[in-house]
Parts: sequence; structure tokens; C-alpha cells
Amino acid sequence: MKILFLIYHGFSEVSGISKKIHYQINGLRQLGHQVFVCTYDIKDDGHRVRFIDDKPLQDFGNGRLAAMRKRCCYGAVVKFAVENKIDFVYARSFHNANPFTIRMFKEFKRAGIKSVIEIPTYPYDQEYRGYGKKDQLELAIDKIFRKRLAKQTDAIVTFTQEKEIFGQRTIRISNGIELEAIPLKKAERQVRKESLNFIGVAEVHYWHGFDRLIAGIGEYYNNGGTRSVAFHIIGGIADEDMRGFTGLIEKYGIKDKVVFHGQKFGKELNALFEDADFAVASLGRHRSGITYIKTLKNREYAARGLGFIYSEIDDDFEAKPYILKAAANDAPIDIEQMIDFVDHLTITPEEIRKSIYDLTWERQMERVISEI
Repeated sequence: MKILFLIYHGFSEVSGISKKIHYQINGLRQLGHQVFVCTYDIKDDGHRVRFIDDKPLQDFGNGRLAAMRKRCCYGAVVKFAVENKIDFVYARSFHNANPFTIRMFKEFKRAGIKSVIEIPTYPYDQEYRGYGKKDQLELAIDKIFRKRLAKQTDAIVTFTQEKEIFGQRTIRISNGIELEAIPLKKAERQVRKESLNFIGVAEVHYWHGFDRLIAGIGEYYNNGGTRSVAFHIIGGIADEDMRGFTGLIEKYGIKDKVVFHGQKFGKELNALFEDADFAVASLGRHRSGITYIKTLKNREYAARGLGFIYSEIDDDFEAKPYILKAAANDAPIDIEQMIDFVDHLTITPEEIRKSIYDLTWERQMERVISEI
């Protein structure tokens, strides 16, 4: 099958989203399909360009007019799909439903090309809380047109349990994992260590709820806690979130218990995972109105062989013995409970990794293809 993987942005070497998309594409290719990748980016000379596999498809020029054209001109994408006899378009939502994207998908349908739109997070309106007027306007436009856009597709791909989104049937899959790209933690966790290292890796947003763990550490020591625990945060943090974190750290006097490493990759990131005893996934998805979600981070932690804590519902992990569930509220995390859980955790990194063998991207993308 010939597949066009449609993305409305470019790739970044430091982006987890970019890595995920590459893994999805690899999964499709491992299934034997020919995949063309359509992206959009701004070149060094300021030109806004849409690409097919790194080859320019359409150069919009530069300036404000070019910025407008890239939002409404999709004829070249349709032409490429028709001329190259594309069978299936897999598009990743950019919250950009409008008359122009509707027209593009309508043209796909008219040409007999199947299509789906993946909505990575649903619902997503709450994620725009605190965003500027420009983003709020784009969301408002999306709200007006997204049902009409969904109607032009064959299905919506979701990582939730929703059977229908925006009036369209869904294909429910899990966030997958590329096991070959993620090293397994080598060091076996020692039972009853005198000091424990918790690790949280993310481009931090309020829905990660890391403030709950920081407050939990503060409460633990306020209540006479004696074990040495530290929370290592890896990734970018918005100024507003950092102010909230530092406020909690100053309130509880736990400056030496919360370590901000910034963005780390490769050997440096692997070394931090080697020192970690337990991982911290999302603790605040309820803040964006989400109950069910299958995040990539949960799978990455398991692939590395680490147990972790989270507060949403992820059906792939709910019954796993290395999972600690937190309540979906804003209360500080019970650190005493975390310590006790980690102390009694005997499953090995290899066993944790083996538990997610069915969550590879090849298997997840196969589910999409089979339903289409």
C-alpha cells in the first residue's frame, strides 16, 4: 500500500513528538508499506516550504503572505497524492480544522483515497488555558469546523476509549514504543536503599502535575520523614510552572531534594535513568479534563525497565505490578506510600520491558491498517 503520512509541522531532534512520528512511520514500513512523509518547515532563508521526504513540494515564499498561503493552499498535497496513486493518508491533527483542510480531505475522498486523522490528545480544548489571543482564535476556528472535517475522513485515530469523536467513528490504539531505540536500565534496583531517586522526564506542562510530587516531598519532611528522597526533573519548563515549583521548594525548604537538569539526551539521559529508582509520569491530566489516555511516556518508562506512578487511566498498565496509581486530584503525593511501594518492588527491569512487547508501533499501526 502507498501511504502519505501528513504532518503540519517539521521535525526536531529534541522533540519527543518527532521521535514518536518517526517510530510510527517505521512501524508502517516494517509492515511492508511504502510511506511518503509530508512536512512543513521554515528554511534558513525564511521561506516557508512544504516537503515530501525532504524534497520541496511547494515553496510559499516568505513574509506574511507566505504565512497565510501555507494555511490555505493544500492543492499541491492533493495533486501529489493523486499522481502518485496514494492509497491511504494518515494525518496528525494540528487542531487546524478549517475550510481549506476540509477541502483537502474532500478531494482525497473524491479520488478514492482513504484517510484518517490522529488526535493525539482528546479532549484538547482545556490545553489552551492561558494561551494568547492568536491561539484562542485558532481554537475557535477549529471548534467551528472540526465536525465537518471529521466527516470527510474514514475514521479518527485515538488513544482514548472514545468510540466516536466529532461525529466520526474511532480506531482505538495504544501509544506504541520502539524498543530498539530505548536502552534497558542495567542496574538492578536495590531493595531498601537509604536514598531514593525519583525521575520525571517531560516538556513540563501543568497537566504533568509535578508540583504534586514536590509538595508531597515537602509534606513528607514536615511530618518527620527520615529517608533521603530526591526528585530529578529532566526537560524544558515554562516560566510560569518554574515559578510554581520554586515557590513550593522555598515554602518547604527542600532545595536539595528537587533537581532541575534541563534537557538531556543520549548518554547523559541514560546515566540519569541508571541512577533512578522509580519514575513519575503524569499526575495532573484531570486538570485538562482527561480521564483516559495512553501516553508515550508511560511506555518509555516501562521500556527502560522502570516502575512508575501516574493518575490517569491507562488500560495497558492498570493491572501491572510495577505501577503505583495516584488519585486524580491536586493533593500532594503520599511519599511514604511511594517509598513503601518501591521498597517492596521485586520485579526486574527485564520483566518490566517484556510486559510491553505487544505495544510496539508495528503492532499498533497494523491495527489502523486492518480497520481501514
